[in-house]
Amino acid sequence: MRKLPDFPWDRLAPAKARAGQHPDGIVDLSVGTPVDPVPAVVQDALRAGSDAPGYPLTHGTPALRAAAVGWMERRLGVTGVAPEAVLPVIGTKELVAWLPTLLGLGAGDTVAIPEVAYPTYDVGARLAGADTLVTAPQDVPELIRTRRPGLVWLNSPANPHGRVAPAAELRAVVAAAREVGTVVVSDECYIELAWEAAPVSVLHPEVCGGSHEGLLAVHSLSKRSNLAGYRAGFVTGDAAVVAELLEVRKHAGLIMPQPVQDAMTVALGDDAHAAEQKERYRRRRVMLRDALEAAGFRVDHSEAGLYLWSSRDEDCWSTVDWLAERGILAAPGEFYGEAGARHVRVALTATDERVAAAAERLKGA
Repeated sequence: MRKLPDFPWDRLAPAKARAGQHPDGIVDLSVGTPVDPVPAVVQDALRAGSDAPGYPLTHGTPALRAAAVGWMERRLGVTGVAPEAVLPVIGTKELVAWLPTLLGLGAGDTVAIPEVAYPTYDVGARLAGADTLVTAPQDVPELIRTRRPGLVWLNSPANPHGRVAPAAELRAVVAAAREVGTVVVSDECYIELAWEAAPVSVLHPEVCGGSHEGLLAVHSLSKRSNLAGYRAGFVTGDAAVVAELLEVRKHAGLIMPQPVQDAMTVALGDDAHAAEQKERYRRRRVMLRDALEAAGFRVDHSEAGLYLWSSRDEDCWSTVDWLAERGILAAPGEFYGEAGARHVRVALTATDERVAAAAERLKGA
């Protein structure tokens, strides 16, 4: 069997136990799982589609793919996506983990990932038997030209630190990748959760020049619509690459259930619930950031997304312990790469009451 890293969150168990001893209970800000209700319009669509005895379409219904195209045009300014180039996936973590394999990468190939990154990018390379190349943002174009990786992962807004890559930076990556035939995959699951910068999709004409050749964008409804439990996402971009993925997924039986396809179609067509959810996160973000800074933390990047990339200029595990003593659990930056070793990731995904409790504890520190 291939050697995979230990599941990172298992290492948080002692800190979680310590935080749980707080008289007012734990405030778990370590994971990005939604806690607010699934929008009523989406629940209604799921129920309405529940009588689904037949096999669903791997490619997704025409209505679902049209809704995805409409959402990208309306919300992201992305044009030129054909419905045939949209492919639903069973949660985007599944796609991230298996994409190098689905694209035929293996031993002798290289997958380039950000120096501070979602751990599953590396796991996907390992599952395929490929090598991982860790890259700093400013080095990516030159490394593409010299190392010629088979796949390059981008993530803007980024998990864990919320950095937003400027369009010029993305353009430089796309240009270099096209010179050598590298596939660029942009994980954009936080793209509607912007606070202090305007994220741009890799498929936006300003970045790609109107052509999606060699490009894929990955989108999730887990954060935008509180659908983490539905496993609802999609990938789109280069129609030829999407067609290749579709063929493999047909053979493998990787199919989104029909009721989820129906619910996702409604979610992509409704912006009101997403605006309401974003406002919840905005309030929590203001409260937590003020409290962290009052307690002596520095918050870096964090221009978008659901996390505050926070530092006390010490080893991240020392910070985790400091917070746990106050009943607060955060994710150590080391989980996301060595370059994150002096930060912790503080999530906005807790109830208003728990976020307020954390803020009070931090301000009293």
